[in-house]
Parts: sequence; structure tokens; C-alpha cells
Amino acid sequence: MAHKFEIYKDKAGEFRVRFKYNSEIMFSTEGYTSKSSAMNAIESMKKNGPGALVDDTTAG
Repeated sequence: MAHKFEIYKDKAGEFRVRFKYNSEIMFSTEGYTSKSSAMNAIESMKKNGPGALVDDTTAG
């Protein structure tokens, strides 16, 4: 599979989610205190992400 969500622990011991496409990290989330919260974030992105708008706040 070319893309995947990955749950990992950061140096502070918090759970984070990163999204990888062809082994390149596209984004990482904030830290969560529990693994279940990280899993909930993944489910939310899967559910709400496909129709997300692009908000370009750059000038010009």
C-alpha cells in the first residue's frame, strides 16, 4: 500500500499519528496522552477528510 497512518510515541511519551505516502511523511498530529485518542483521530480523519476544503490563507 502506498499510503498509511502510523501511530508512534514521541520523545515526551505522547502518542502521535503521522500519515505516510510512499514512505514520505506528509503530516503529523499533535500529541495524545492515550493510544485510543490517537486512534480516534485517525477515524475522524478518515470520516471527515475526503470532503475537506482547502483554505489558502496566503496573500495573492
